[in-house]
Amino acid sequence: MCLVKGMEIHYQLEDSPVSLFDGDCINHMKDMRLEAEAEAVVNDVLFAVAKMYVSQNLDSVLDVDYINVETREENHYCLELTEAGIRVVGYAFDQVDERLSTQYYETVYSLLDTLSPGYREAFGNVLLQRLERQQQNGQ
Repeated sequence: MCLVKGMEIHYQLEDSPVSLFDGDCINHMKDMRLEAEAEAVVNDVLFAVAKMYVSQNLDSVLDVDYINVETREENHYCLELTEAGIRVVGYAFDQVDERLSTQYYETVYSLLDTLSPGYREAFGNVLLQRLERQQQNGQ
């Protein structure tokens, strides 16, 4: 129940039929946020890899999503995206090898920079093109 007194608003949670902190609701919001982040990761670097997409075959669990990537060198990886960062969990699409203990990277850029010289080259070329364009517009 919400009571307004002057400029103060008082909300009494015990009168509410629905908890504002419903665990299922919070978990669903986290899942949606992580899924959106995974899609953003893919869209950010798709130009510099051969193939990349959020896995539809591996079940996303709370706070974990999986991304498949094929580098320009034709190497396949399954990446795990969590709040801790992003890391390689398999060397084939939709494969999670529980025995792997790979390093978490803060960004997909730093991960791909270590995995793929082709990514590094493509990223550098795009950066150079943007700088040249900016320089031309500035003159």
